[in-house]
Amino acid sequence: MVHVHLLGPVELSIGGRVSEVGPPQRRTVMAALAVEVGRPVTVATLIDRVWDADPPDAARRAVRAHIAMIRRVCEQATDRGAQPLRLVRRSGGYVLDADPRQVDVHRFRQLVDRAQQAQQTDDAKASLLREAFGLWRGEPLSGLHGQWAARMRETWQRRRVDAVVGWARVELRRGDPAAVIGPLADLLAEYPLVEPLAEMLMRTLYDAGRSAEALDRYATVRRWLAEELGAEPGPALRTLHQAILRGHRPLSAGPRPAGASSRRVTAPGAPPVLRLLPEPRPAPEPEASARRQAAETPSQLPVAVRGFTGRDEEMTRLLSILDAARGESPAVVISAVSGMAGVGKTALAVHWARQMESAFPDGQLYVNLRGFDPRGSVVTPTEAVRGFLDAFGVHPERIPLGLEAQVGLYRSLLAGRRVLVVLDNALDEQQVRPLLPGAAGCMALVTSRNRLTGLAVSEGAHMLSVDVLGPGAARDVLAERIGRDRLTAEPDAVNDIVARCAGLPLALAVVAARADAQPHRPLSTLVRELREERNRLDALDAGESASQVRAAFSWSYRALSTGAARLFRLLVLHPGPDAGLAAVAALAGRPPQETRELLSELTRGHLLSEHAPGRYTFHDLLRVYAGELLAEQDDAWIRRAALHRMLDHYLHTARAADALVTPQPNPVSLPAARRGANVERPVDYDRALAWFTAECAVLLEVVRQAPEGFEGHVWRLTAVLTTYLDRNGYWPALEDVGRRALAAARLHHDRAGEACAHRSLGLALDRLRHPDPAREHYARALELFAELGSDAGQARTYQHLARLSGTQGDRRQALELARRSLRHYRAAGDRAGQSAALNHIGWQLAHLGEHHQALAHCEQGLALAQAAGDVNGLAHTWDSLGYIHRQLGQDRRAVECYRQATELFHATGERIHEARCLTCLGDCYDSTHQPAPAQETWAQALAITDELGLPEDELLRKEIHQRLLR
Repeated sequence: MVHVHLLGPVELSIGGRVSEVGPPQRRTVMAALAVEVGRPVTVATLIDRVWDADPPDAARRAVRAHIAMIRRVCEQATDRGAQPLRLVRRSGGYVLDADPRQVDVHRFRQLVDRAQQAQQTDDAKASLLREAFGLWRGEPLSGLHGQWAARMRETWQRRRVDAVVGWARVELRRGDPAAVIGPLADLLAEYPLVEPLAEMLMRTLYDAGRSAEALDRYATVRRWLAEELGAEPGPALRTLHQAILRGHRPLSAGPRPAGASSRRVTAPGAPPVLRLLPEPRPAPEPEASARRQAAETPSQLPVAVRGFTGRDEEMTRLLSILDAARGESPAVVISAVSGMAGVGKTALAVHWARQMESAFPDGQLYVNLRGFDPRGSVVTPTEAVRGFLDAFGVHPERIPLGLEAQVGLYRSLLAGRRVLVVLDNALDEQQVRPLLPGAAGCMALVTSRNRLTGLAVSEGAHMLSVDVLGPGAARDVLAERIGRDRLTAEPDAVNDIVARCAGLPLALAVVAARADAQPHRPLSTLVRELREERNRLDALDAGESASQVRAAFSWSYRALSTGAARLFRLLVLHPGPDAGLAAVAALAGRPPQETRELLSELTRGHLLSEHAPGRYTFHDLLRVYAGELLAEQDDAWIRRAALHRMLDHYLHTARAADALVTPQPNPVSLPAARRGANVERPVDYDRALAWFTAECAVLLEVVRQAPEGFEGHVWRLTAVLTTYLDRNGYWPALEDVGRRALAAARLHHDRAGEACAHRSLGLALDRLRHPDPAREHYARALELFAELGSDAGQARTYQHLARLSGTQGDRRQALELARRSLRHYRAAGDRAGQSAALNHIGWQLAHLGEHHQALAHCEQGLALAQAAGDVNGLAHTWDSLGYIHRQLGQDRRAVECYRQATELFHATGERIHEARCLTCLGDCYDSTHQPAPAQETWAQALAITDELGLPEDELLRKEIHQRLLR
């Protein structure tokens, strides 16, 4: 048998002989395929895992070359008579076709999972775990770099530590503590701050009659914790230490109590800390399931602030708040930072948060609530919570309806974790409260122009006011940015700059950027220009400080090139919250490369911020200033032309992405894009989905803020967004833009727009469990689509209605509606749509007992889905075929169907469908007298349901659990 080794160097071995895979990039491709053994992996996924976010232009060609070489290695192994290891191309990507037992990391997981089964004896568990640990040959994926390899390495190491602790418990029960002392000691040397490891080693030493060594181990761990973290051992370790001192037999090494946390804060430079979760229970609580689901560690903080200085007192105050909270009763820490616009609240919060990343190892969440956005585009708590859930990798299927339920899930994800939540630019307490973590060990850092005293009264928040900088601190800011030598050479000029910037960090940054761009020019000449700008603007300003700040902005603005100045003004037209390069190029009507250079000029001058790679945003004060300039210097037709190009960019790019997300033609016709719209065309499904994900917030703001005269863009963009918003569970947002689209279409009596808006709105209400109004909107959409002669529109709407009727249990009505949908899909020439309708007809017929008719319809649908390249449609049709063959008593054929469906559901990320399909697959194995594959398949299904933790799938989870106990 050919074995793939990942728990060490990435290698193949055949009969004990090791075969080299190749250079690091090829080994990464091999590892990515082996981790997903038996499942398709797209080229885009392979590129991301090899090169992270910065692939070369020839990445796709390089991946194909690596695939060819890996396939050759696999074929050579097969030629030697070994069990085949094949690399094949399927509709969802490349598949390493092998038995999971041939991959050591999967074999390790299988052995550990079997050892955790209740029916196993302790002797069997110990044997299984010893075999599992024998698979480790060093650091996993050694020699491979990149974010994906690092994540896999940390995950597998965490599983290894969990398994070793579990093994030690088994050996203690068997009365053989000496068997695990060596492995525990070796592992603790790698991870000296992981207290459960130390606790288990102390227990085994004590049970082996080596109590002195156990006490010595406690002293060593305590010293490590004090030196690296400034902390004492946790309660469990201290209790064990006292029991050994008194000569009492320690409590049995069972699972840790609910709510106990084994996490520690990692100080800068300290060895890595593995975060251990409690052992799995037979029936996990929803909170435990939520924690298991949150495998990702979010890191949402904006980029670091360059040259940050002058806030030592505030930084110390925030640190003292955190330190004091650690010593008090466990509770969430809330600090509210307030101050005027431009005073540097965000810079302070982000800089302090980045300094404290090691204190919050379970993640850093960030959201700009835009409470004082001059356009009134305030982020609602619902939008912010959904962003946090997405950051934790919560699948849309698992996100409940309603703000209260989503807040409950969000807070359960934080339970037992140390997470920092930065709520920037808040309007008031009501906007903040739903976003506050409820878990001990977490901290919320809130910034606002208002003093949020309500948080201090109700939530015990610590208040911190940020004022303008004093002269000394302002000089430090300038020195950090332009050098202390220039300050020393011209002290009078420096004093004048400090005075004219009014101690406002934003103004100082803008002026310093201008001075830094002219290093050989005396500061005194710059001061004269600054004084002239201030005088020119005096008549426009309401106060002294406003005049000074606006003068600083104007001084830097007038130094811009003509192109950069024009772009600075036009950027006000972008709806935000941020903009990518392609959209900015459309707004400017210039090529992307030229636009990139203009953006660099603006960011160098601190007139624009690149808060994330390739994403640009304004400070509110600069946006207001740029808006004044736009109104003064650019005619209405210039502004309207720029807006039109930008809206065309988003509309046509979204349409191109939507065509890849779903192969069904959208019933929306688009007018041609204006010249200069810079339309992007994603090349595949993954890139289309990535574009929607990056631009979703912007697209929603485009719909909400589109000015008068662009109503056509509003309803068309809503129609194009509908599938993405629906599939990703953004149903409140879909309802919101659906209502706006309907109003926009009605304003111009646009029947096509009204039809599409009614369909979108009906779908949103349908998903939000308002079936009656959903039916009303669907009915109105059908009337209008029929009036327009749109078969595509009628087909989709009938498809929605059929699904709704089936959900409500009226299968006869669902069958009739699905047949109507099929007729219209055929008239529209939509193969993917016909496939979906045929599958729906087959599904309803199967539940009505018409199995042979059902089979014929689904087989037709399968052929059409394959021809259309509809992966989602293929998955659902294979699932239907599996069910039908099972009802016909053809279990072996059903096995093949369910296998295909499971692979495709995994590829499309539809996890609950994957779990249900795995359950049925296990049942088929069981019916054909294959108990081992049945048990393994049910275990996979149970793991997914545990991970998702959906309340509505609790019955399925219990049914799977009962199957495993047979």
